[in-house]
Amino acid sequence: MGNWLVNHWFSAAVLAAWLGINIFLFTYYFLFFDRDERYFYTRAILGSALAWARASAKCLNFNSMLILLPVCRNLLSFLRGTCSCCRRTLRKQLDHNLTFHKLVAYALALLTAVHTIAHLFNLERYNQSQQAADGSLPAVLSKMHLQGSKWLNPIHSNQTTVEYVAFTTIPGLTGVIITLALILMVTSSTEFIRRNYFELFWYTHHLFLVYFAGLVIHGIAGLVRGQTEQSMAEVPPYDCAEYLTQREHNCTHSCCKDPEFGSIPAESWKWVLAPIILYVFERLLRVWRAQQKVVVKKVVMHPARVLELQMQKKGFCMEVGQYIFVNCPAISALEWHPFTLTSAPEEDFFSIHIRAAGDWTERLINTFQLETPRIEVDGPFGTASEDVFQYEVAMLVGAGIGVTPFASILKSIWYKFQQGDQTLKTKKIYFYWLCRDTGAFAWFNDLLASLEQKMAESGKADFLTYRLFLTGWNTSIANNVALHFDTATDTVTGLRHKTIFGRPMWNTEFAAVAAAHPRSVVGVFLCGPQALAKSLQKSCHQHSSLDPRKVKFYFNKENF
Repeated sequence: MGNWLVNHWFSAAVLAAWLGINIFLFTYYFLFFDRDERYFYTRAILGSALAWARASAKCLNFNSMLILLPVCRNLLSFLRGTCSCCRRTLRKQLDHNLTFHKLVAYALALLTAVHTIAHLFNLERYNQSQQAADGSLPAVLSKMHLQGSKWLNPIHSNQTTVEYVAFTTIPGLTGVIITLALILMVTSSTEFIRRNYFELFWYTHHLFLVYFAGLVIHGIAGLVRGQTEQSMAEVPPYDCAEYLTQREHNCTHSCCKDPEFGSIPAESWKWVLAPIILYVFERLLRVWRAQQKVVVKKVVMHPARVLELQMQKKGFCMEVGQYIFVNCPAISALEWHPFTLTSAPEEDFFSIHIRAAGDWTERLINTFQLETPRIEVDGPFGTASEDVFQYEVAMLVGAGIGVTPFASILKSIWYKFQQGDQTLKTKKIYFYWLCRDTGAFAWFNDLLASLEQKMAESGKADFLTYRLFLTGWNTSIANNVALHFDTATDTVTGLRHKTIFGRPMWNTEFAAVAAAHPRSVVGVFLCGPQALAKSLQKSCHQHSSLDPRKVKFYFNKENF
């Protein structure tokens, strides 16, 4: 439980810092625009909507600065490498990059709504003040456009509508475009869209280019204005405001001079320039690496429509559990899809296993059954699974095709045994694989059978314990298993360990591991759905001891 508290405390501290900065920026600039003397006349027209619009704009700039950083994968891989000697609590924060990216995106959506609504109120009040003829301060201020550049109200005609300003001015038009782009990006990022229509998510997400372009030029027209410093020195607004509505034609008082106004400088570019430059370098590096030639050495079609590609690429260097992005120009020149590496670093090739799970993967598998097309590869990139050898005991949990990072780990362990690697810290691995149908087991059986045999021959039979769970079956399968219950090998997989029907009882599994390793640090690694992640995280919390000398469970999840 102690490690759970430390990890969550650190994550909570990062979240609190982000929230704190947002709250500070919003509060500070809300009070600034609600009280500062230079915006006295602007507030006379707009009221508190000015402060709401400007405060939310500052928070939008701050979060726009952050939104790109969690998806700079080369930067994260570099940080993970430089933190290899850091505490695992610090390294684990890098695994939350996509969670933080989504959190910032939701904040952008909320702040955009606040900013947009506030400006709709502003436009309506600008329009009402322009049309007013009652001699009030907002009406007088709105007529100053008749005197040249002294205008405060951007609406200069009684025939101008709010809709006209929204769709013809630079701030209005870019605001509409930014908002639409953000709505499309957020809605297409839902779990259902990403899993079932990945191409829609992929293409729509590139509207971020439109978002940032619109953001940079959004404020350059300077429609929201305030009194200039020089004008405030000559005609202080708190002292002279009454003279604008009550002064006589031949007034000689110092306050009789009209105030002058200037635009608020555009600042969004200052916030986002550095992350944009960093992201451009990130993309250039990825483009350069993607252009390096990839040689497909072997193509294997496994059961259950799983395609294995074994490839070579000059200078390619990987660690266990890492992933790459793959592009097939014959299918789409723009689409890049992530796949976990299933090969070991000790092998002279790198491999991936691709399951038919959408239009792109279906077309790729069909293409490879006819010919060997050109493949481009970007990566590898680091993941939580890289830390597996930092633990004395590891629990590896894969769901369906989510078994792929553990193929890499299990292969690498075998090579380490073969080479007599004395630096291997890991003493025991528990492997759990959950599948819905028997066909899904087929392509991974050979690896498990080989490891089972070789480890038994080398006296390491107790190093790996694996448990296979079939979560979907029919009556014929159940009857066949019952008929051959006493056979030495499993009738479903052909392995020595029997397949278990149903889902794991995680409390039982964790209790057994805790009892077998009462003083160990156990790393729990998952590549699977979020619902399973919640169950495992809860079990890690429940079965970790408060006593630092006893068992600790650390949860790690793959994120792409």
